[in-house]
Amino acid sequence: MLRIVLHLLGLPLLARCTQTVKSKFRNGTIAGIWKNAGPSSDLALNSPPAWAQKYSMSECLNLLYSKRNLALGGGSFLIAIMLAVSAVPSVAQGLDPQTHIPQLQTTTTGLPDLPQPALKLPTLNNYASPSSPENNPLVQTRELDLKARLSEGGGDIPAGLVWRVFSPDVGPDGQLPLIASAQGGGAVFNLPEGSYLVHVAYGRAGATKRITVGNATRHEVMMLDAGGMKLSAILPDGGKINNDLLRFSIYADEDNSDRSLIVPDVKPNTIIRLNSGTYHVVSNYGSANAIIRADIRVEAGKLTEATVQHRAAEVTLKLVRERGGEALADTSWSVLNASGDVVRESAGAYSSMVLIEGDYVAVAKNKDRIYQRDFKVSSGKNEEVEVVANGESESVSDSVD
Repeated sequence: MLRIVLHLLGLPLLARCTQTVKSKFRNGTIAGIWKNAGPSSDLALNSPPAWAQKYSMSECLNLLYSKRNLALGGGSFLIAIMLAVSAVPSVAQGLDPQTHIPQLQTTTTGLPDLPQPALKLPTLNNYASPSSPENNPLVQTRELDLKARLSEGGGDIPAGLVWRVFSPDVGPDGQLPLIASAQGGGAVFNLPEGSYLVHVAYGRAGATKRITVGNATRHEVMMLDAGGMKLSAILPDGGKINNDLLRFSIYADEDNSDRSLIVPDVKPNTIIRLNSGTYHVVSNYGSANAIIRADIRVEAGKLTEATVQHRAAEVTLKLVRERGGEALADTSWSVLNASGDVVRESAGAYSSMVLIEGDYVAVAKNKDRIYQRDFKVSSGKNEEVEVVANGESESVSDSVD
């Protein structure tokens, strides 16, 4: 250990002194001392015994002490050796006694507060009730198998149905709580035993029935008593009508004039599903005065196709300086019927509309001047009407603004 320390301190002289002592021992310089000690196991190892090692250390130190030319004095040098030897355990404290690997010093600190990721929870069914069967798996349920037909003897409706199951008891909000719903053809619900109100809708047709679920599967076929209505329109002599300008509205056929609107803005050739009964249909061709009304009956299980006839035509008005000229901008238009009633008002270089057949007056106002012209509309004959801005067509009255 001393030799290792001397090498670590960079003192080759002291190490050489130790080698010299050992060499004297082998050459017999201190052989007499060894012989007096008697035979020992150390002899076989050709190394001095413990007492000889002490002697050699003493000789080494005396030799070093006599060297006054060293930079350190004897006492200071011994202190340096002692400090060096005492430092060895301190260095060794940083070593693992088993592996001699330096031990790492780690510092554990708390993790910084990280932002929590947003939880993507499944959205709740708008119709789900806390008391619904799917939210209470402990409740024993029974199957309610539902189908719907348009009429007695008809087939099951395969698609387009909307089923809703309500509790018969009114909730705190004054509404019947919705227990379950489904879309498509037939539907199967798992419900606890009890009474329910079942509503099925097929387009504008619908039916409601109270159904009691017992201790066995319940099969129920609901009759909608409904049919369909398909609407279209034509011009006289079978002329083709502009379907882009054609719309229908369906009202309930009530005795009073205040009919409730059931289906607005129906495009032509669209099948509307309705309960059987009579309905009031209004057909608008354009947005002026081409209006036809009719009462149409719908029968259960049947499609009613109704075609109305419009005696009207499309008309385009324009104000020009001469016949065949360009339309003048910044023009305001008014169209009056034969009775003097205003049928349509608009603004622009062109004014397009659909008018029923008859006599009309076109009034154009441009730059504080008023011009007018009489014209006639024939059913099915679309035309362009020019109003010439000259003295012949200019109105002497400013009564029309």
